[in-house]
Amino acid sequence: MIVEIFIFVIAAISGLFITGYAVHMLVGGLVSADAESQLITLVCLVVACGIAYMVWDVIKRRRIQKP
Repeated sequence: MIVEIFIFVIAAISGLFITGYAVHMLVGGLVSADAESQLITLVCLVVACGIAYMVWDVIKRRRIQKP
């Protein structure tokens, strides 16, 4: 169980990092640095909410499956 949690945390962190980098590559240089930082923050927040929803769903499903 601990190893599984560790793997999920690493996957979530790397997913957020890649998301931030992708936004940087898409809008970097097209907008001001402040706007870019705000956009990266907003997109990463949305992705983090999606990841949190998936975590909640997995926990809910596992509680149902336990005898």
